[in-house]
Amino acid sequence: MSDRDTILSTLRQRAKGTRHHPGPGPVPARGKVAGKERAALFTSLAQGASASVAQAATAAEVPSLIAEYLRQNNLPPRLRLSPDPRVKELDWASQPLIDVNVGAADAADLVSVTPAFAGIAETGTVALASGGETPATLNFLPETHIVVMKESELVGTFEDLWKRARDRFGENWPRTINLVTGPSRSADIEQTLLMGAHGPKRLHIVLVND
Repeated sequence: MSDRDTILSTLRQRAKGTRHHPGPGPVPARGKVAGKERAALFTSLAQGASASVAQAATAAEVPSLIAEYLRQNNLPPRLRLSPDPRVKELDWASQPLIDVNVGAADAADLVSVTPAFAGIAETGTVALASGGETPATLNFLPETHIVVMKESELVGTFEDLWKRARDRFGENWPRTINLVTGPSRSADIEQTLLMGAHGPKRLHIVLVND
């Protein structure tokens, strides 16, 4: 046998044995929070990563909060919404001056609104699962990405995120789960920080108290 055959044979024999997952590694104490403390940590770290965060007492407030965000940032009153019911079925009729469209984004869309699979308090990160109702183009093509998320969708740590994903998806995982911390940025060229280098220039999160 060649060296290659020996290595492959060894790997095959090992693969036949019992597979044992060693379990999670050390979990940072910072992420071991719950309730309002978890929401406060997530908000603080998301803002520290240059995202903005608004608090909504109920889901009914979300459209008006987004309308105010558009006005404050001098953005056009046009939104591309995720087909997900958590976004599409909000009371957009309460904001008649906003032009609302639903579906995947293209290069002409400047502002998108999506839900999140989860938010990670440990780092202020949002986890975005792709799918028919959550096209990944909405996360990256528009210059401004608005994420609507319930406080109950926050987890403490990355370990908590992957446990939630295993429980939720089983063997039918989405094609991608994108982890986004703040707006896109890069300092690759002459060490000059450029916002929106590989995605949105702005990330705005509306956190709903549920």
